[in-house]
Amino acid sequence: MNSTVHIELRNVGKRFDAVEALANINLNVVRGTIHALVGENGAGKSTLGKIVSGVIRPDQGEVIVNGQRVHYTSPRDALADGITMISQELTLVPKLGVLENVFLGMETHRAGILQGDDMRQRYERLTARSGFSLPTDVSVAKMRVADQKKVEILRAIARNAQLIVMDEPTAALSADETEKLLDIVRWLRDAGTTIVYISHFLEEVLSLADIVTVLRNGQLVRTAPARQETPESLVTAMLGRAMNLAFPPRIPLAPDAPVVFSVEGLTRAGLIENVSLNIRAGEIVGLAGLVGSGRSEVARAIFGADRRDRGVIKIVGQHAQIESPADAIRAGLVLLPESRKLQGLVMGLEVGHNVTLPHLDTLSRATLIRGPQEHRETKDLLANLDVRPPEPRVKVTSLSGGNQQKVLFAKWLFRRPRILIADEPTRGVDVGAKQAIYRLLNSLAEQGMGVLLISSEIEEVLGLAHRVYAMRQGRVVAEFEGSLLTEDAVMHAVFATPL
Repeated sequence: MNSTVHIELRNVGKRFDAVEALANINLNVVRGTIHALVGENGAGKSTLGKIVSGVIRPDQGEVIVNGQRVHYTSPRDALADGITMISQELTLVPKLGVLENVFLGMETHRAGILQGDDMRQRYERLTARSGFSLPTDVSVAKMRVADQKKVEILRAIARNAQLIVMDEPTAALSADETEKLLDIVRWLRDAGTTIVYISHFLEEVLSLADIVTVLRNGQLVRTAPARQETPESLVTAMLGRAMNLAFPPRIPLAPDAPVVFSVEGLTRAGLIENVSLNIRAGEIVGLAGLVGSGRSEVARAIFGADRRDRGVIKIVGQHAQIESPADAIRAGLVLLPESRKLQGLVMGLEVGHNVTLPHLDTLSRATLIRGPQEHRETKDLLANLDVRPPEPRVKVTSLSGGNQQKVLFAKWLFRRPRILIADEPTRGVDVGAKQAIYRLLNSLAEQGMGVLLISSEIEEVLGLAHRVYAMRQGRVVAEFEGSLLTEDAVMHAVFATPL
C-alpha cells in the first residue's frame, strides 16, 4: 500500500445559514486506500465528500491535493485533478440513455461527428471490467433506482478517476448487487485508486475499509484502522453514547383487529400479476423480495401513481376507486416512495411547503392559505419527528438525508392517513435515524394505522412486521406469520429454493 497522502484537510469548516456543518476538520486520506466516513445524518459526511470533490467550497481551512493547495470552484476543477464523486442522490440526465449518461462530457467525436460505434466498444470494455451489464439505449428515467446507481458507478469508472468519493453507493442495491459493487471497490483500491466511502451500513464499512473516520455534529471524533473497530464502537463514537442495535419490541396485534385495507387480483401486464394482500388495524405487514420482484410496482399501482390493468382495492371494507395519488390521499392511503429526491420531495421548496403540499385544501379559506396555522402546525410536527432543525422555512436541500426522510414522513403525517405504504423508509439514513423511524412505525401501528413495509433489508422486515408476504417475478408466492416467520423461510421463498 502506498503510504503517501493523497488529500489533506486542514482546519476545514463549512456553514449553511445558521447550521455549522463542519468545524475544524483535520484529516489525511492515504493514496490507494478505502477511507470510510461514518456518522449520524447531519454529522457532516456528505458535506465533507462534496468539499473534497469540488461540489461545494469550504468557508475556512485548506484542501491539499497531491501536496498542492487547491481552490476548487466546481466538480470540473476537481475532475482535472482526477477526483470525482458518486452522490447519494442521483445526478443523471433522465431523458438520456445509459450510454450517453456514462460518457457525458467524454463522447468520441471525429470531424465533429459523434462516433456511436466507438462509444459502444468503450462501453463493452467498461462493463467487462465492472461486471455491470445494462442496455445502452434505455433512458435512465425508466430504470429502477438500483440500475440508475450502476450507471453512476460506470460513469465514475469511465473517468479513470484517481480518487472517487462514494456517498451511500449500495443504498439502492440488492444483497447480490452490493457484493458485486464491493468487489469493484476493492478492485479499484488494488489498482491504486483512492476511495472515500460514505455509508450507514457499518458491517459493510468494516468489511471493506482500511481506515474509518467518525464524525459527530460536524466535528471529527476519531480516525482509526477499521480492524480496530466494531459496529458497537462505531455507534458509540457516532452518537456519543451506546445504543441497542436491536429492533424495538413489536406492538402486539389485537386478535379482533379489523381489516382496514385489502387488494385482490392486482395486475399490471409484465410487471405484477394477481397480487392479493390485506392489512389489519395496527398491523405492520412486510413485502419482501429481491430488487425487481415487483414490490415497488405493487405500491405504486395501489397508490394510483401507475396504472393497473385490474384489481379491487378496499379500505375499511368499502370499495375504493383509486385512479390517481389524489384519489388515494382522499381515501386515507399514502405512499412514502423509495426515492425521496425523485418521487417524494420537491427539492427546490422549503421544508414547510413540502410538508403541506398535499394538504393545502385543509389550510385554505376562499383560496387563501392560512399562513400562521400552516407554520404552527408544521413546526410542531417537525419537532415531534425530531427533524433538525425543526424549522419550516429552511430549504429541504439544506438538510441531511436522514432529516429529509423525516420531512417525507411529516408530509404524510400532517393529516393522519388510515394506511401508510413505506417503501424503503430507512434507505440512506444512519443507525440513529433508523431507530427513530422504527419507533415511529411502531407508534403509528400502536395508534391503529395499517402499515405496508417494503424493504431490501430482510432483517428490517422480520424485525418490524407482524406478517410478511414474499414476492418473486411480480407475484406473491408465500405468506408468513408467527413461528413460520423466519429468515430462512422468507429467503427461500424469494429465491425460489427449497427449505
